Amino acid sequence: MKTGLVYDDIYLRHNWKNHPENMDRLISIVQGLDRNRILKHVERIKPRRAKVEEVAFNHDPTYIQEVHDFCSAGGGYLDPDTYAVAESYEVALYAVGGVLEGIDALLSGELETVFCAIRPPGHHAEYSKAMGFCLFNNVAVGAWYLLNKGFKRVFIIDFDAHHGNGTQKSFYEEDRVFYFSTHEYPFYPGTGSDKERGAGKGLGYTYNVPLNAGAGDEEYESIYGSLLPKLMKEYEPQFVLISAGYDIHKDDPLTYLNVSTQGVRNIVKSILITCSELNVPSLFALEGGYNLKALAECVSATMEIMLEV
Repeated sequence: MKTGLVYDDIYLRHNWKNHPENMDRLISIVQGLDRNRILKHVERIKPRRAKVEEVAFNHDPTYIQEVHDFCSAGGGYLDPDTYAVAESYEVALYAVGGVLEGIDALLSGELETVFCAIRPPGHHAEYSKAMGFCLFNNVAVGAWYLLNKGFKRVFIIDFDAHHGNGTQKSFYEEDRVFYFSTHEYPFYPGTGSDKERGAGKGLGYTYNVPLNAGAGDEEYESIYGSLLPKLMKEYEPQFVLISAGYDIHKDDPLTYLNVSTQGVRNIVKSILITCSELNVPSLFALEGGYNLKALAECVSATMEIMLEV
């Protein structure tokens, strides 16, 4: 088994009724993986609780404490979009820890690719601010974790429909992390123009591909089949992290893109073929995706490709 899956029922404890980012997302994903007989073919990985000092690789310790205290007081809304309940702080630590455990499984050499079915999502979370359903930036912490282990070239691919403002900010002046994003634009959170290319030693290591509403399989095929492999081969990454947002799907209720399930399959296949050619491990971490049927289909399609490539 060369493919791993990070999941635990603890991720269901972060939940707010009638909010689009709720526990039903993961329930649908796991049911879909079971229905498609994928679970028996993957290595199950139990997440660990990330240490506060690990989360602090990417976040202000004062902010981490604020999230802790907010949840201890019963929770509520941290911003107009982002809720937390009493258990959300613990769940968010396990979301970060799921990515870190997945990274460690890949570094052991036993696995080639891992999918982290985790929540809350992360790519909007900034250094000291919760945003866009996100408390801690799971992928960004993962990238810092790798840098602290001595890695020199980490490549982050973000195909969520929304731009990962938090991840971009974390590495905007950093040449050891290449951040690549495709997203609907102009759209929430308002960042991600093609003029945002990094700064200082990070100039040229941020690459945004803003897309108009209605963009679909054809546009994504061009980007992920041609542009992205070229950038990855030029950068020669040692590790690839993917913010996997399935709100690009044509049936998603929160976005206006037009990607089919087959289109998602093609995106994932292009990424994994390039990783295979570069002989580099890859880790997918769940971000958005709010149509439960489409989300389950897309994650199953992702893991089917992971098992095939």
